[in-house]
Amino acid sequence: MRFFKKVLLSFLKNSEYNYFFKKGIRVVILGIDPGFRFAGFGIVKKEGRQALLLDYGHLTMSSSDNLVTRIGIFHQFFEEKISAWGVTVIALETPFLGKNAQNFLKLGYLRGIVYLLAHKHKTDLKEFAPTEIKQSVTGFGGATKDQVARVIIQLFPGMDMPKKEDVTDALAVTICGLWAHSQNSLLQK
Repeated sequence: MRFFKKVLLSFLKNSEYNYFFKKGIRVVILGIDPGFRFAGFGIVKKEGRQALLLDYGHLTMSSSDNLVTRIGIFHQFFEEKISAWGVTVIALETPFLGKNAQNFLKLGYLRGIVYLLAHKHKTDLKEFAPTEIKQSVTGFGGATKDQVARVIIQLFPGMDMPKKEDVTDALAVTICGLWAHSQNSLLQK
């Protein structure tokens, strides 16, 4: 775990990656792990050479509510988060087709809401494959959810282990969003 903490700290201290932060550009990243029962989120602000964890948690939606109601709840919840924290980048995990094609299709509705919110609030939207997230955070694309969670806890000292894996998954997506935004900003200068 110390290796991954050193990698993050090295990344944050690298003066090249801090070029655009010194110019006064404020970056607040919202990472989302969408789901119809639980949707995890993490919000990180890049300030100077530090990544500050502003907010994290999960949205719980009742399985007894119909799909339209849950989509509305999802939209309202994340619209409030974007407005409250001044989010500038949204990071999202790309879905993979598992055993249930219906769930895959329904996740598309939530992804559409995220795209709409990104457009409405004029934020950047970054997407990452699950293996890309695991590789970036743990150094191994086949890492388990528990391994990802342990690294996230190491990156944010003082943070309690969340009860839902959706939260640590969302924080991992948020970290990928931070790193990707930093790299893209360097390429544009």
